[in-house]
Amino acid sequence: MLGLLGDEWTLLVMQQSLLGATRFGEFKSRLPISNSVLTARLRTLTDAGLLERRQYQERPARFEYLATPRGRSLWPVLLSIWEWERHWVPDHAEPLPTMRHTACGAEFIPVVACRSCGAVVSEKDVVPQWGPSGSWQRSMPSAATRRRSEADQQAAAGMFPQTMSVMGNRWGFALLVAAFVGVRRFTDFQAQLGAPPGSIADRLSIFTANGVLADAGNRYELTEKGRALFPVLITALQWAQRWFASPEGPAVLLTHTVCGHRFTAVLACDQCGRPLSGAQVSAVGNS
Repeated sequence: MLGLLGDEWTLLVMQQSLLGATRFGEFKSRLPISNSVLTARLRTLTDAGLLERRQYQERPARFEYLATPRGRSLWPVLLSIWEWERHWVPDHAEPLPTMRHTACGAEFIPVVACRSCGAVVSEKDVVPQWGPSGSWQRSMPSAATRRRSEADQQAAAGMFPQTMSVMGNRWGFALLVAAFVGVRRFTDFQAQLGAPPGSIADRLSIFTANGVLADAGNRYELTEKGRALFPVLITALQWAQRWFASPEGPAVLLTHTVCGHRFTAVLACDQCGRPLSGAQVSAVGNS
């Protein structure tokens, strides 16, 4: 999951795919992306099963890229990122639009709910534990996230300016998950994750600068902004466990303490309370 989603362009290409782009020229016209980078990302997403490449013209040969069920099921992650960036990150060149739930007609905020009991859930209501295939060591990608060129980073700036500080680095995502389960001290982050001290220090510095964590002396506490990342983390984890399952069983088991059942997250409309589907969400332009 980190290898695929820890990249601005991957997320943006999938965002545009779910908004209806299918052909190379459509992606190119919607994104400030070079031909070579777009070609590489489309190949990666096709190889990973998020897009399907289909020929629609023979002479000359031309292809379109259609979202697969694996790719379409990313919409809760993208919707959660959209809402977090819209609410908490002021660095966008243009404000992100609000969202409308077409089923009830209201402008809304997506909230995390429990599939079993329907109750709205916060990070305080969910208890995680390692499953049969889970451990910090097994959760770390064997290689670092690909190094992006300076030109790439500048071109993507303003799209997801702070989400990538979490998802764009293998240690960053794991460190934030550790913070959600109660790890607070530098030495404990290092011991739990097995990360180099320099990597831990770098991520903690970025998270405190962005207001995701607060440096309380020898402890790092999640801020309100940091806790608001819970929908991003939980939907990304759920997507990964669905599509990259281990034959041994889940890596992480979640329990909803209120109802006592195994926790499966659904995104719901905060206005009508009904579960959302990707087709029911539309952007509302700002005046």
